[in-house]
Amino acid sequence: MKFVYNTGIRAYTSAIKTASIFNNKAKLWVDGRKNIFTKLEADFKQNTAKIIWIHAASLGEFEQGRPLIEELKQKFPEKKILLTFFSPSGFEIRKNYEKADYIYYLPADTPKNANKFIEIVKPETVYFIKYEFWQNYLFTLYKQKIPTYLVSGIFRKEQMFFNKSGKSYRKVLNYFTHLFVQNKTSLDLLKSIDINNVTISGDTRFDRVIDIANKTIELKKVAEFCDNKQIIIAGSSWQPDEELLAKYLNSTKFDIKLIIAPHEIKEQNIARIKKSINKNILLYSDIENSIPKDYDVLIINNIGLLSSLYKYANIAYIGGGFGVGIHNILEAATFGKPIVFGPKYKKFKEAVDLINLEAAFSISNYVEFESIFNRFLTDNKYLEKTSEISAKFVQNNAGAVKKILLKT
Repeated sequence: MKFVYNTGIRAYTSAIKTASIFNNKAKLWVDGRKNIFTKLEADFKQNTAKIIWIHAASLGEFEQGRPLIEELKQKFPEKKILLTFFSPSGFEIRKNYEKADYIYYLPADTPKNANKFIEIVKPETVYFIKYEFWQNYLFTLYKQKIPTYLVSGIFRKEQMFFNKSGKSYRKVLNYFTHLFVQNKTSLDLLKSIDINNVTISGDTRFDRVIDIANKTIELKKVAEFCDNKQIIIAGSSWQPDEELLAKYLNSTKFDIKLIIAPHEIKEQNIARIKKSINKNILLYSDIENSIPKDYDVLIINNIGLLSSLYKYANIAYIGGGFGVGIHNILEAATFGKPIVFGPKYKKFKEAVDLINLEAAFSISNYVEFESIFNRFLTDNKYLEKTSEISAKFVQNNAGAVKKILLKT
């Protein structure tokens, strides 16, 4: 098993190096790991503080681990935080994150790299976020008796741990000191293969979105744009989402406004969206020199604002559901918004839970889209009820970080 795994890691690394010749993301992956041990040795040579190591695959996992990082930093100011990423989409965006003392790419998971990395860093405690099961790192930590925890883990019966072909890979789960999982399904699956050092802690992202809501900035020009009208906010939308929104906005009889934050903010995509909507459209980059209330559509053509925008919505539409999967719905839910998204949501526990609570709604076509939005815009009591359920859902699921810290 180890031979097959290590061969796979080396093959993957070789493939990435080849891809880096023509793929920018692969190039970042390779360049970010050049001379990494020399840099680590320079950084850690003079360090005398104890190290807490948190590893996140990418940006989404970082956001999941962020409330834990910030609580650890506050609780143990004398210790230092090492944050590692596997993917450029995490590292390149958060490489200057102020709550971490050291931020690095994680070297490829070979036995040699794992031993050398841990020898240099000498972590006191380690937290891996959600899906990270790097066999050589985990084995080395286990062998050296360094407490190692899985945070906000979520398991499905389709994963290799739970079928015959993946039986030999299960031992990697025994290398964790404790596994903190999001739900009972994960707990039961792990117990079915005799992994019993497990606690249901919930999802740390609930703590994160509550913190975001508490720190949200006031956007006066956006409030002027809203002008006490019914507001639909579309977050992280893709073309199939935008086509539904444009068709609805162009034909609806309701006096509504749309704030749309596209996933892709290149000029060509913004131009396509503008062309599809027969309304007065304002770009956020022009908002300071305009009279926002005179417009029907506000297009957010920058990044970093979306989490502060949801509080201005009456209804939230979350993009991605006609592609690989929906984007973050919890930022909208924490503000108590009913949520609509496309059909690809079933891998996202919070989406399934909110649908079961009738505070979120999946649509597969324009007829369904029109039906749910018309109901919200004509039935204020229904809108208020779903909004209340959405907000309570987030509040009722908060507290994962405290549960984790109590056991670590």
